[in-house]
Amino acid sequence: MAKILIIDDDAQLCETMQSLTSRLNHECQSAQTLHEGLQALKNDDYDLVFLDVRLPDGNGLDVLQDIKGARSQPEVVILTGQGDPDGAELAIQRGVWDYLIKPSPIKQTKLTLTRALTYREEKQNKSNVVALNLENVIGRSAKMKACFDLIAQGAPSDSNVLITGETGTGKELFARTFHNNSPRAKGPFVVVDCASLTESLVESTLFGHKKGAFTGAQEDRDGLVKLAHGGTLFLDEIGELPLSIQKAFLRVLQERRFRPVGETKEVQSDFRLIAATNKDLAALVESGEFRQDLLFRLKTMHLDLPPLRERPEDIKPLAMYFLDKMCEEHKLPTKGYDADFFATLAAYGWPGNVRELFNVLERAFVAAGEEQTLYAMHLPQDIRIKVTKATLRQSCQSNSSKSQGAMEAAKDLTSGPSGPQDGVFPSPLPPLKEFRALMERRYLEHLIRMTEADIKEILEISGLSRSHFYAMVKKHGITF
Repeated sequence: MAKILIIDDDAQLCETMQSLTSRLNHECQSAQTLHEGLQALKNDDYDLVFLDVRLPDGNGLDVLQDIKGARSQPEVVILTGQGDPDGAELAIQRGVWDYLIKPSPIKQTKLTLTRALTYREEKQNKSNVVALNLENVIGRSAKMKACFDLIAQGAPSDSNVLITGETGTGKELFARTFHNNSPRAKGPFVVVDCASLTESLVESTLFGHKKGAFTGAQEDRDGLVKLAHGGTLFLDEIGELPLSIQKAFLRVLQERRFRPVGETKEVQSDFRLIAATNKDLAALVESGEFRQDLLFRLKTMHLDLPPLRERPEDIKPLAMYFLDKMCEEHKLPTKGYDADFFATLAAYGWPGNVRELFNVLERAFVAAGEEQTLYAMHLPQDIRIKVTKATLRQSCQSNSSKSQGAMEAAKDLTSGPSGPQDGVFPSPLPPLKEFRALMERRYLEHLIRMTEADIKEILEISGLSRSHFYAMVKKHGITF
């Protein structure tokens, strides 16, 4: 018997789903809001979650990683009344089992439920539990746990891996982590910086050359592909690989054989390929700068590293790890931290990601010297200035929006064809309760129209909580 959780504000749907699951001898519970659903996942273990997208207190896709990262790591099926292709793509990318549109036929829902639970049972019955070597990899967020799961899944194989992500997210570190957790861990890990390869020497650098093959070739030299024999070849910034060499390299990936420059015989190399880039290779394919067939070869497994701004809960453990390491290297006692120090770090956007964070922390460490506590004052001035400006700008915009919104709403509600006062009152005059409901609906409709349905701005202007706002919208039957 499995335990199933339904997170949906449609009471009739919840009853239908509970009836279906009980007939299949499963236990089922329901929650009408995201908050209730997340709380249920904290308090109990579930095998499967049916998740609605639009809920009174937010979008289900926004907390998908939190749901999948719950202690029971349930399978998730999206069940929504609004078919959104982009939303479906995002959901599948984040690991949902299926994406169903309401009203979904009972037969389809039953089939999806059964298949998802069968898959989960087979996955849990696997006897081999992978203990990952995550040396120097810090992350507690749900997005990082998803990355670790992919490493556990892919490291034992020899499949090619493509690692993507913004500059500074740790692509080489994750490539090494793949290598260190693979059967090739004792073999070489050879790094090729494709951005530094000159087009004239790229073939010689990768494949090696024979003595006298070209001017300056005074001796035989093995290329980096050969040096990776028995280990891992890591092509960093693969998007910079010259188009002229991409075709030749495609054959190397297929055959694991190549011919050094000036050699008549082919040489074999047994390596695993891991490539990384901060570029959109699909866009480069469209522009003719990257071969599509090479992209297909590289992307057997794909690990997309999240930027630091999307996993703010990892900032503090990353900072503590790095600073403790600095104290150890400089033989200093472990430092303490003022609350404002981490608050400032959390308020910054980190466009340079983890690399920038570590650079800033090193500067703060040097500024603190032998002082026992790190304060926000020790952080670089440019970081503090940007955080302060952003905070002030946000505060000013919030106050301005609230003031302007109140003035426009008041003007809209009190204006009419018969004058400022008469426009408020419909004719004939309704009972006070009906009039209050009418004005409430007009206020909400104007607010949604004025903000172009920007939820954040709506909540700032109205002063309502997210759940209260959605409850009022539902009460008045307003769609947007």
